Amino acid sequence: MRKTRLLIVDDIPDNRTILSRRLERRGFEVVEADGGRSALDLISREAFDLVLLDILMPDLDGLEVLKLIRAEHTPSALPVIMVTARTENTDVVKALELGANDYLTKPVDFAIALARVQTQVARKHAEDELRRAHSQLRAHVRQLEEALAERDRSEARVEHLSRHDDLTGLGNRAVLHEHLARAMKRVETDADRFALLCLDVNQFKAVNDTCGHEAGDQLLRLVAERVQGCVSYRDTVARLGADEFAIIAAEAGTPDAAGALAHRILSAIAEPCEIGGLQLVVTCSIGVSLAPADSTDPDTLFRNAEMALAGAKSEGRNRVQFFEPMMNARAQARRFLELDLRKALGAGDFELVYQPLYNLKLAAITGFEALLRWNHPEKGLISPSDFIPVAEESEQILALGDWVLRQACEEAAHWPDDIKVAVNVSAVQFRRGTLAQTVISALAAARLSPDRLELELTETALLSNREQASAVIDQLRSLGVRISIDDFGTGYSSLSYLRSLPLNKIKIDKSFVHDLSQASESLAIIRAITSLAESLKVSTTAEGVETEAQLDLLRGEGCTEVQGFFIGRPMPRADVRHLIHRARAAAKRTA
Repeated sequence: MRKTRLLIVDDIPDNRTILSRRLERRGFEVVEADGGRSALDLISREAFDLVLLDILMPDLDGLEVLKLIRAEHTPSALPVIMVTARTENTDVVKALELGANDYLTKPVDFAIALARVQTQVARKHAEDELRRAHSQLRAHVRQLEEALAERDRSEARVEHLSRHDDLTGLGNRAVLHEHLARAMKRVETDADRFALLCLDVNQFKAVNDTCGHEAGDQLLRLVAERVQGCVSYRDTVARLGADEFAIIAAEAGTPDAAGALAHRILSAIAEPCEIGGLQLVVTCSIGVSLAPADSTDPDTLFRNAEMALAGAKSEGRNRVQFFEPMMNARAQARRFLELDLRKALGAGDFELVYQPLYNLKLAAITGFEALLRWNHPEKGLISPSDFIPVAEESEQILALGDWVLRQACEEAAHWPDDIKVAVNVSAVQFRRGTLAQTVISALAAARLSPDRLELELTETALLSNREQASAVIDQLRSLGVRISIDDFGTGYSSLSYLRSLPLNKIKIDKSFVHDLSQASESLAIIRAITSLAESLKVSTTAEGVETEAQLDLLRGEGCTEVQGFFIGRPMPRADVRHLIHRARAAAKRTA
């Protein structure tokens, strides 16, 4: 524990010395000053518990010194006891008025001086302790206030998060249904119409899988901003799930107004954007239900909008679909189809058929395209156009596509070495990022040479993420697998990706071949595609050839390869082997 420090101020050395020695023997630490100026200098630089200050000093008298001390220190912070030799009390009164704590008269009675020093020091220490206690109390009060404020903020955050999406700041499902019920009450009382729009970002999971969750979050925030930029202040925008949003459009209660708003949103979201350093073009699908036309019950209205959204997605995405009563039946049928689809692969209900690919220059069948068929035990043959979209949306296409690839490679291994097999690859499989490993595994299991496998990709798969598409194709090409672009000319056909991606073949969609003999536009398109393919040094396959006239025209335009009913219908694997055997036997006879 530190000693109590005293400052004795007196211009007479003997007075200072005698008092100092006696106080030091009592346990005090004493510092001496020979005048007022030196005392003020010491006080400005050091800490003292008490000052014994002589009034009469030649350089600066004690009253002036006291006045300057009190300008900086309160009586409780630095007690001052005045020492005077004058018999009159005017100096003492003046000193007390200036803030002196006490006084002594000369000659100093040490017992009295000691008592008064101890009293003032004890009082100072008590007041110091009281100030510390007050300071600690104020600190505790501040901590308590801060804790209470933080609790209030936390409760407010919890309340906000319970009703809002943390990523986008939009209201959540609870807020949507609350506002939906409120809007429906206005419909009942004021005949005020409104629209409910449900929106899904197309292929959002592919962005998450290929670009990472941070890029996915960035995309969702961008979608939220673009949607909010299309609606009015009276509308409610909510995020319902990973990539699903909903809008209560208070000012779009008619089909025309709701359709106009939906198409504005469609266009806004489709604007190119940069996500994670990549240039992306994303689209959305929108389902619309109208109140009160489609329902006066909030839950039913919401289900109707979701059914309309499912219809928009099943019709090819990137579109707006209004609710129609027949959608209830279709939605029920789709749910049953998805359930049946989950059981079909394990039950062995799928099979592959193979359609010949005829090389016009060699005048021979040089390959077969593997086509998936579903023989439902109760419904019979189900069209791929009906079940493939369901498989893609539910991601069952991953297991199904893997099965198709393995079965096709295994079958092709039984064919002659110059006969190839073509397999369609879903955009979902392509974007998953594991296609190369799946292909390697299938080829190894079948012991099939990679150059005998051709993978057919859609333009949708290639365009969603050009850099990722190029990397995957490079992987596949490095294995020796051939890559073709399917249904060219029906989607977002782009010369830039044909130039930048290492493709082997362009497949001309059958819609152009069908009108070949009647429509000059179709012939012009085919001529342009074959010319483009020749300049890019890639081959072409025309689909849907059904007549000899179509075959001759395509041969004349320099098409490399054709397929269609005129060449051969899709057939089971036993017929493929028989066809190959007959063709080889005929070739030997004519050799």
